[in-house]
Amino acid sequence: MTDNAVASRTPLTLLGTGAMGTALARVWLAAGHEVTVWNRTAARAEPLAAEGATIARTAVEAVAAHRLVIVCLLDDASVGEALEGAALAGRDLVNLTTGTPAQGRARAAWAEARGARFLDAGIMAVPPMIGVPDSGGYVFYSGSPELFEEHRDTLAVPAGTRYAGTDPGFAALHDVALLSAMSGMFAGITHAFALIRPEDIAPKDFAPLLVDWLTAMAPAVHRSADQLQSGDYTRNVVSNLAMQVAGNATLLRTAEEQRVSPELLTPYMELMGRRLAQGHGDEDGTGMVELLDLRRKTGA
Repeated sequence: MTDNAVASRTPLTLLGTGAMGTALARVWLAAGHEVTVWNRTAARAEPLAAEGATIARTAVEAVAAHRLVIVCLLDDASVGEALEGAALAGRDLVNLTTGTPAQGRARAAWAEARGARFLDAGIMAVPPMIGVPDSGGYVFYSGSPELFEEHRDTLAVPAGTRYAGTDPGFAALHDVALLSAMSGMFAGITHAFALIRPEDIAPKDFAPLLVDWLTAMAPAVHRSADQLQSGDYTRNVVSNLAMQVAGNATLLRTAEEQRVSPELLTPYMELMGRRLAQGHGDEDGTGMVELLDLRRKTGA
């Protein structure tokens, strides 16, 4: 890397050097960025000094060091505490702290009232994926489009970037929606392994079958999206709800035979039964979104 290339790198401040913050800092430093870091527990930031980081004694000092300020802390309350008393006017604040959509919107208003441009973010990666081009990791950003465009190249150094829109809550919403889907998938995986555990079936032999099956089922997401977009939940149905509910008896009986608790399955099955009882047996599972939408129940 030439001296001119290094000089053109945007300097930045990073608040928070936990596992994710440290991974981010190391990648920016390796790419030639000037990085000032701060962490509430100072000892956790010290190892980065050997890699070229400047260690700030306080968050206020760190914020004063550079216009681009990136925050990667425990939660939204930690963000407010760390930035209390910091001069944010003229700063570009990028919040990588995991939060909710409402927190992202409130933090955007809070930052803008203090004269800062703001982006909220949702990191779709774990620390070992940071700085690895083929890892598949990326970060959602939402909020100021001008801030995002200006710093897009810098933000893309540790992981891919995806702009989710001007609504500051959208990055967190995309993040949590995807994580929620992952949680449901892991619930199914956990139940599947519990079913085979008492038998002479090696988990390592079963795992490729499970991966292949989940991969084969994944395209159903596109069918659900099409149904939701059109409002027709009977469109291109492959296995209707009536058939699925009837098949649930076998799943539950098998769990009983294997002496496995069905508690990871029954909430979803109960929802299926409610939708069927409302007369929607010719749909597939997409229509259950209606049952989860509390706005319909409250009239909001």
